[in-house]
Amino acid sequence: MKMLKKIFLGIAVVIILIAVAAACYLKFVLPNVGPSPDMKVEITPGRVARGEYLAKHVTICIDCHSKRDWSIFSGPPIEGTFGMGGEIFDRKFGFPGVYYATNITPEEIGNHTDGELFRAITTGVTSHGKAIFPVMPFHYYGMMDEEDIKSIIAYLRTLPPVKNKVPESVSDFPMNFIINTLPHKSNLTKLPLKIKVAAYGKYLVTAAACVDCHSPIKNGRLVAGAEFSGGREFPFPDGSIVRSSNITPDEETGIGALKDEMFIHYFRMHSDSATVHTHLKPGSFNSIMPWTMYGGMTDEDLTAIFTYLKTLRPVKNEVTVFIPAKKR
Repeated sequence: MKMLKKIFLGIAVVIILIAVAAACYLKFVLPNVGPSPDMKVEITPGRVARGEYLAKHVTICIDCHSKRDWSIFSGPPIEGTFGMGGEIFDRKFGFPGVYYATNITPEEIGNHTDGELFRAITTGVTSHGKAIFPVMPFHYYGMMDEEDIKSIIAYLRTLPPVKNKVPESVSDFPMNFIINTLPHKSNLTKLPLKIKVAAYGKYLVTAAACVDCHSPIKNGRLVAGAEFSGGREFPFPDGSIVRSSNITPDEETGIGALKDEMFIHYFRMHSDSATVHTHLKPGSFNSIMPWTMYGGMTDEDLTAIFTYLKTLRPVKNEVTVFIPAKKR
């Protein structure tokens, strides 16, 4: 009997040691994506223009890293706050912790090297070696063209500096351990030629991380086989719920019956001056989709996106886009 107790005690000790070693590895060794690249981004007018277009209308860095006016449809960024950070993504939105969009104006990133910024954007590891929660879709940015990432960095360097001390993000248990496994090395690609419309559209869809919002989520992961079929829920502070639309080419529940002109019209309609300057009444339908930013894409780019989406496998999924808050 004593021998059995010793065996069980020994097994328990081994298990505890393995668990402690694993926790230490997750907490103190990871993330491990390699050092920041040694690079210097030359700030040219062409790069700044391209970076501004991407950051405002495709990767929408400015959308998340600015203050948004939620009294207006789709919460457009407020002028004068571009890049200052501070937006909160926390438990009330379904996140496993409290995450803050950082200040990406020169006031904060001025002491960061171009290589450190490049690594953060494309792998999800900060200049201090900390993992970034993928509310910033670095796993998609890491599949972009290196030149496009450099253009974004060049543009960020030109933003007006804004003093805004943003709190550090904090993950709940066990995400405070899991988060270190999420960053990974980039898999950069080349920007496809625009004449290869579907391939170019796929590149834009990847850069915009459309699949993240337009797919149902279960246990923190996209539901396999249901990508782009919509249904992901986004709760608003007033208690209402918005769900993403089905953007697969299903004829009945997706975009299969749309023509490219109508697809483009939706973006223009939600980003025109009338929408941007109209304040919503309490309880009105709102959207987390940054229409006012995506609406700044060119017709050529929107057409390419639509062309690619039409190549996807149709998934039948009827989505109720808006559920008003319950009356008290």
